[in-house]
Amino acid sequence: MTVLVAGAAATWAMVGLIWLIQLVHYPMLVGWSTADPVRAAAFHQRRISFVVGPLMAVEGVTALVLLVSRPDTMGAVSAWAAAALLGVALASTVLIQVPLHGRLAAGPDEEAADRLCSTNWIRTVAWTLRGLVLAAVLIA
Repeated sequence: MTVLVAGAAATWAMVGLIWLIQLVHYPMLVGWSTADPVRAAAFHQRRISFVVGPLMAVEGVTALVLLVSRPDTMGAVSAWAAAALLGVALASTVLIQVPLHGRLAAGPDEEAADRLCSTNWIRTVAWTLRGLVLAAVLIA
């Protein structure tokens, strides 16, 4: 049960963070990207890693553990759904958001900034659904 609670806590921290990024930070970054893209991208990349790195690590480890050893309140479908949703969020991060941040760091790129905001909904939805799956298991 401790693993489930730790995973759910990290996930809900990411849910709050991703909604903040979606509704506040990325729209603000879009504005910065035309004024000072290199500085904005470097600032974001340098600071965000300290916040999301530990949370993503806890999520990854707990997701793997829960696939192998689940509490009685968690069925296999819930464990696999939560892991798959984390996989979607992480794949989107690596394959879409990180390259877009790289484009913004190279210079003004309005298309990359707009795509960063629009494609981040993938992660926002995935983390929110993952949080709901884990919450449902904890409440059951």
